[in-house]
Amino acid sequence: MEERRFFNRDLSWLTFNERVMEEAANSAVPLLERIKFLSIFSSNLDEFYRVRMPVLRALQKIGEKDSNEINAYERRGILDTAKSMIIAQQERFGQILREQLIPALDTENVVLLYHRPFPDGITKAAEGYFLSEILAFMQPVMLDGEHFFFPENNKLYFVVDLIEADGSPQVALLNIPSDELPRFFTVKDNDRTYIAFLDDIIRINLDKIFPAVEIKGCYSIKITRDAELDLADEYSGDLSDEIEKQLKKRDFGLATRFLYDAEIPLRMLQVLTQELCLQNASATQGGKYHNLKDFFSLPVNDVRLQYNEWKPSVRDDFFDKGRDMIIHTPYQSYNSVLRFFNEAAINPNVEEIYITLYRVASDSRIVNALISAARNGKYVQVMVELKARFDEANNLKWAKKMKEAGIKIVYSVRQLKVHAKIAIVKTRQGDRMAYAGLLATGNFNESTAKFYTDHILFTTNRGLLREMELVFMFLGKREKPSEKRRLEFKHLLVAQFNLQSKFIELIDREIENATAGKPAGMIIKVNNLEERVLINKLYEASQAGVKTDLIVRSICCLIPGVKGMSENITIRRIVDRYLEHGRVFVFNNGGNPEVFLGSSDWMNRNIYHRIEVCFPVYDETIKKEIIDMINIQLADNVQAVILDENLRNLPVTHARPAVQAQLEIYKLLAAALPE
Repeated sequence: MEERRFFNRDLSWLTFNERVMEEAANSAVPLLERIKFLSIFSSNLDEFYRVRMPVLRALQKIGEKDSNEINAYERRGILDTAKSMIIAQQERFGQILREQLIPALDTENVVLLYHRPFPDGITKAAEGYFLSEILAFMQPVMLDGEHFFFPENNKLYFVVDLIEADGSPQVALLNIPSDELPRFFTVKDNDRTYIAFLDDIIRINLDKIFPAVEIKGCYSIKITRDAELDLADEYSGDLSDEIEKQLKKRDFGLATRFLYDAEIPLRMLQVLTQELCLQNASATQGGKYHNLKDFFSLPVNDVRLQYNEWKPSVRDDFFDKGRDMIIHTPYQSYNSVLRFFNEAAINPNVEEIYITLYRVASDSRIVNALISAARNGKYVQVMVELKARFDEANNLKWAKKMKEAGIKIVYSVRQLKVHAKIAIVKTRQGDRMAYAGLLATGNFNESTAKFYTDHILFTTNRGLLREMELVFMFLGKREKPSEKRRLEFKHLLVAQFNLQSKFIELIDREIENATAGKPAGMIIKVNNLEERVLINKLYEASQAGVKTDLIVRSICCLIPGVKGMSENITIRRIVDRYLEHGRVFVFNNGGNPEVFLGSSDWMNRNIYHRIEVCFPVYDETIKKEIIDMINIQLADNVQAVILDENLRNLPVTHARPAVQAQLEIYKLLAAALPE
């Protein structure tokens, strides 16, 4: 068999989600935050089943027909391995919850009624809540071959085993209305707070829904459906209209997972599979409760059990002195970005505003500022990406509102998503136009800025701004990049133009320096690393003696530490209170480091199917700040793990003192504010 050169992307992602789950077992993390990590794990797994499981099932079918023995073996094996990993992780999930978190809640006088009987006083209160609130939403359906029923995507249901008065068996489906009512119900009794699942309140009141029949059993189920939109590469109509049509169909997509209570009788399982057309779904045994991502809204509000607040520091020197400035969210306040757009909207000298929007906040102040700018007579052009997965409906809503306000809306071509995060404001100064711009590693989204670590550069650099304008010209014309256009970018790295080739050039320079005995090395921080051309180039650099430190949050297909291939490459993952999101690229350059930031991961989708923008950091003060931050992350021995050649998350064994990168970066930036 050929040399193994790449981790499988899906198995790698599952090990990342396992790392998220294990944070729930970390006793150093406040209790309510540990419960939230379980919620994040559960939400991530749902998305995996919606997005990746259909791909794995399709690959397995290809593998069964593939004449290449290696490919056939790998494609058949990955799906089975993924299922085994998920089963083990779900067992670990239950263990953490039962053995650690629920007992810890008990010590705080909070009783989570999870696989626990209701005390008498709680039963009475729950019955009253059922009769006054829940019963209005109950919609039982008999599966008797006469009634059609289509379970909605990721919604919760009971399947109820009934015996009619004449002794005949019957199966009913019953909705659990967790999208209309809170998932949890609380009752205070003396000094204790009891928290009951909505599911269990329905369970103990089933006789009120199904009177005059015998209830033999009640079992929870959930069906997850394919999340992909069916968009052909060529479509002559309005993309927004087509997206809207497809969104209405999404929740009626093919079932990819059928999750059911392991105690359900085989007879009922067969009835469900047949009646609900689940023959092609991945049937997965689960527990009594599903959608435990709802733990994120567990009704306990005790500051002692949460992270202590890190108040973001404020930077605004860009506005006063007109020099380049960078902010690092959420350590520093996002208000500087909001101020940038708010002042542009009302400044009578501002004539034009351009921006790309990928994921928009549900109550976006930035979009409201853009609408105000348009109504104040300014030309505003917004590139809205309608194909941002799971944000299509929200982006579509805002696109319509902006269009109504007179904003020029540009949509991406069907084959490409626009993932770049850039903005330009043009201001009239006498007989000339002055430019100011933003380049970011994360979305222009004030909501995610509160817990995503990102970098936003405010700049008046003419070279950067001229090339940003070229990007907007390309987006406005919606044309394929020509070779001539590729050569116009001397500063920015733009996917579809020069991004991949420039990164290869930068790695080649490190290889040349190492071969010549000069200082050489790289630090690369991304969310995901998959694209094989760049991975192979990193292997080549390792073989030439270039030391490379990778910080990869999630998917990583590069195998580190393999003698003769990647022994000079180390990979770290950091999971902490904030989601690591910024992309950072540091090249030693013979002792004169070059630093790039940007929107692009090293994934196939980013390199080949998106418009991405990475940008150089020219200001020496900012460059030093970025390098200091990245070095702190490389020194983390509290929240970081090392990814080994067997895809395991191994604890970092650095000597003390303890270094928790996010805490140290927060301290660094708070102390580094300009006078």
